[in-house]
Amino acid sequence: MSARVVPALRAACVAALLFQAMMPTAFAADDGGKPAMSPGAAPVPHKEDAFGADPTYETKPYSDEDQVKIYGGKFQVQTPRPLLELGRPIYQSGPLTKSGTALGEKNPVSQAFSIYGDWRTAVARNINGGARTSVLATRLNLDVDYRFTATERVHAFFRPLDNVAEFSRCEFQSNRTTNCTVKLDAKADALFFEGDLAAMVAGWTGSYQKFDLAFAAGKMPLLFQNGVWLEDAITGAAVSLPGKNSATLGISNMDVTFFTGQGDVNTGGVRDRFGVPTKNHVKVYGVTAFIEANQGFWEVGYAYTDPRNELSDQHYNNFGLAFTRRYGGWLSNSVRLIHTYGQHPNAPTAASANGTLLLIENSFVTRSPSTLVPYLNMFVGSGNPQSVARAVDAGGILKNTGINFETDGLTGFPKLNDTGNNTYGGALGVEYLFALNQQLVFEIATTQPRGAPASRTLVGREVGLGVRYQRPLDKAWIFRVDAMMADRANAKDAAGVRVELRRKF
Repeated sequence: MSARVVPALRAACVAALLFQAMMPTAFAADDGGKPAMSPGAAPVPHKEDAFGADPTYETKPYSDEDQVKIYGGKFQVQTPRPLLELGRPIYQSGPLTKSGTALGEKNPVSQAFSIYGDWRTAVARNINGGARTSVLATRLNLDVDYRFTATERVHAFFRPLDNVAEFSRCEFQSNRTTNCTVKLDAKADALFFEGDLAAMVAGWTGSYQKFDLAFAAGKMPLLFQNGVWLEDAITGAAVSLPGKNSATLGISNMDVTFFTGQGDVNTGGVRDRFGVPTKNHVKVYGVTAFIEANQGFWEVGYAYTDPRNELSDQHYNNFGLAFTRRYGGWLSNSVRLIHTYGQHPNAPTAASANGTLLLIENSFVTRSPSTLVPYLNMFVGSGNPQSVARAVDAGGILKNTGINFETDGLTGFPKLNDTGNNTYGGALGVEYLFALNQQLVFEIATTQPRGAPASRTLVGREVGLGVRYQRPLDKAWIFRVDAMMADRANAKDAAGVRVELRRKF
């Protein structure tokens, strides 16, 4: 007999003896002949009719369609592939190539380079302030991504067919004049490195770390509090402490992010000597947290805007607080507060960053909660509330209040006043998503003035009616139509209709 077989048989015999020794203890009976069990346990009566025969499939041939129906009819969605894809592909199934160890065995290297994004082209007919203009405009968004570990990458973003808020376009005026402009821009709108210091240290030392510290540095896009508090690409750095919790405070999950912008900080609260918002010589320092607690989640942040040189007297503070929760199975609610304070510029410069915005967002749960979503969003603004930073084409602080407050970042599509500057109002609408393959939105919205006319940019009340429809034509093409009309007091009415095609890659 083989020398390898003897130890195996010996081990099997020992295991059998141990099992036999434990059997009397595990199934020991009491004096009444019943099996011994815990005091809180009781035997369940046996029911013969609780068991049936095994199913047979001789008369039921296998069906792919029936198997898909088991999972609610879900199936793999075919998505467009990147324009260029080298190395390890994005979101693909295995087998995967073996990772390298150039950065250490605990931080494996798997290089991947890709270029992806979308190309938007739209034609619009806009009536804004009395001027009637037809516009054909295009915009190309290119993301260039080089990933070399699971947590580390260098990312760049380009918009080569526009320059800030000026797009490559042709404008057709009502007097039949045509003006075509091509805007080319090779500068990167974002260029940053991001990674996880814990993973990097693990690779260097060969030991896993007990902490996580995600960070990014460069010109990086930041979006906090649904883009209301901050939506801009700033040049600086950010550090996040993810996945924290506290049983004492009832916090199941918490992320804390510290950030600073040392350049490219677009804020409406700092203005040059001509009264125009500027990003030159403006720095910002802030901290924000996302906290899951109280059966919902909190978003809280503080930022200090620190302009330099001749703008140093316009420094101010910004505080953002929001709480989101579902109530009673019928209402999803977010209450958001933006408070800008502490700006006292020297005369004759007027303060432009002292104010408060209260924004209440509600969506209602219907019998078709995934496809039929009525909503009611309301706001009241006092003074001059400001976001920490907003990109030039990101719209105003009320951008997400409703589709009537949102421009398209392409054709100059008209919108209601979105500043929150001594105004109040809201948006009432309904969104229908059909079979999750189309979107239709109807909305009526208004913004109303409050306070003295000299203290606000809104000259009179505005009431707007908007509609949006979009659907994918295939896995790469999206078709979208928008229309709006606004009745404006003390100003000429506004209206617009636009059609857009978007190609994703």
